[in-house]
Parts: sequence; C-alpha cells; structure tokens
Amino acid sequence: MNKYVSLLLFVLFVMGCGIAIGTLTAPGLWYAALEKPSFNPPNWIFAPVWTLLYLMIAYVGWRVWHMGLSTGLKRLWGLQMGLNFLWSPVFFAAQMPVLALLVIGCLLVALLAFVKEAWHSDRLSAVMFLPYVAWVSFATALNAAIVILN
Repeated sequence: MNKYVSLLLFVLFVMGCGIAIGTLTAPGLWYAALEKPSFNPPNWIFAPVWTLLYLMIAYVGWRVWHMGLSTGLKRLWGLQMGLNFLWSPVFFAAQMPVLALLVIGCLLVALLAFVKEAWHSDRLSAVMFLPYVAWVSFATALNAAIVILN
C-alpha cells in the first residue's frame, strides 16, 4: 500500500473514532452539575487540544507500522488507543469517574511505556508522544480531583 494512503487511513481512523466518541459521549447535565477543581479548563479547549493530539497519535501509529518497529511498540500503541477511546464512555456515558480514573491511570502507564520503548528505536515517535503524556497527566489529575470533590 502507498505510504500516503496508509497515513491517510491512520488519520481517518484515529480522528474518526475520536470524533464519534466525543460526539456520542459529550458532557451533559450530569457533568455540568459536578463540583470541579479550580484548574478545570474551559470546555472549548478540549476540541482543539484533542484534534492536535489525535493527529500526532495517528502519525506515530503510522510510523510504528510503516517503519516495521517492534511488536511491543505496536501493542502499546494499540493499547493506548483502546484505553483512550474507553475513557469518555466510562466517564461521561456510564458516569463512573472512579472507574474512569483507573482507565486513565492505565492509559498514562501505557503512554510512558511506549515513550520508554520508542526512545531508542524511534526517538521522533517518543518525543511526539510527550505532549500527549503531559495532557493525559493533567487529565488524570483533573479526573482525580473530580472524584475527590464529588
């Protein structure tokens, strides 16, 4: 398959799933009624941040497959995608912030494992995941604060 076609497929898959999950599990009245910490960002920030992150996630996933990197990196990339896509339905749709905290904690561990494993074989992919690690770290703290406050 042409490398540009496969890159486009990765972008369409990651962005399409992200948009679908974001649309189907949009925060509603339940979330609006929750007590939130002082560092809770405004709602408008999430869409542009996730758009940029999903583009980087798609590119990194494509690199991992296109460059024929280790099976371990492929598994970690797939695991982080699954956990990423699981968090919103657990938090917003099921309204289970404690379980969502467990999911996002596992996501953070998977991301750190990916960065560690990719650091020597594909430094660019490891570095491209650092903003994702930072955002998920912040989101983990936000999720934990919501659990504590509610």
